[in-house]
Amino acid sequence: MEEKKTVFSGVQPSGALTIGNYIGSIRNWVDLQDDYNCFYCIVDLHAITVPQVPKDLRKNTLDLLALYLASGLDPKKSAIFIQSHISPHAELTWVLDTITYMGQLNRMTQFKEKSKRSEENLNAGLFTYPVLMASDILLYQADLVPVGEDQKQHLELARDLAERFNNRYSETFKVPDPLIKKVGARIMSLQNPEFKMSKSDDNENGYILLLDKPDAINRKIKRAVTDSYGEVKYRDEQPGVKNLINIYSAFSGDSIKEIERKYEGTGYGQFKKDLSEVVVEGLKPLQEKYDYYMKNKDYLEEIYKEGAEKAEIVARKTLRKVYKKVGFIPRR
Repeated sequence: MEEKKTVFSGVQPSGALTIGNYIGSIRNWVDLQDDYNCFYCIVDLHAITVPQVPKDLRKNTLDLLALYLASGLDPKKSAIFIQSHISPHAELTWVLDTITYMGQLNRMTQFKEKSKRSEENLNAGLFTYPVLMASDILLYQADLVPVGEDQKQHLELARDLAERFNNRYSETFKVPDPLIKKVGARIMSLQNPEFKMSKSDDNENGYILLLDKPDAINRKIKRAVTDSYGEVKYRDEQPGVKNLINIYSAFSGDSIKEIERKYEGTGYGQFKKDLSEVVVEGLKPLQEKYDYYMKNKDYLEEIYKEGAEKAEIVARKTLRKVYKKVGFIPRR
């Protein structure tokens, strides 16, 4: 029987997730659990590249774990763990730092964007962030990494570093490939559909959070930008409407064509009203499960401990191999 391929992915505990995170990432992870050997991480080491309030970071980490479980991630099928619990992430990053070229990091689009936005917090962690991301992936010998278009550059660096290390020290790492979901992989801002939906949007009407109440969801969808065409059509000339159709399709399961037919000649009012209902109903079971898990902190602790134990075995094995290859004397 062919051995299952390995998938790695992670999300930062930076506060409540948007429906964009859910549709584009976490919901797709659930579907991968039966066919792949999955490692799903809460990347709290990445989170501290921007200033954090410690108690908020702890709360956000548990929030995210509860949302992982509420979304359908199964700790019996996947290793679900907190990044900082596995010290090999930081240890491998240092080794990979020594074979990463400054020019490569300078070219990282996300670093360029972040450095423009927060010059007062331009720390070394923001610069070497992609190397830690590469370590996350390579530690678990991942074959595949679910990525959006905006993360492909970081995965490319992980591939480069795997190949560079393998060429210099002999075969050690698997070279990971991207796993890109074509439809629904990129949910855009409700206020500016040229940009990806993000909680860091200055306008709170630009995003819907997984934990938003029905009133907030109704208000945000009602205010979502459309256009003067007045037709529910899935076309590039109508980016706002196209984005809303993507959201409708993701939550209802209806195809794009079915949605277009259903709202032919009706205008945007009825479409937005129905979309609100679809999103509210779609999020209801997830929100109920989230509330249950957050009331059972002991269970959450059990999950992240078990997940760390599973992840540690694989991570330590890779790190031992790396340390031996670079010439470190093993501690007996």
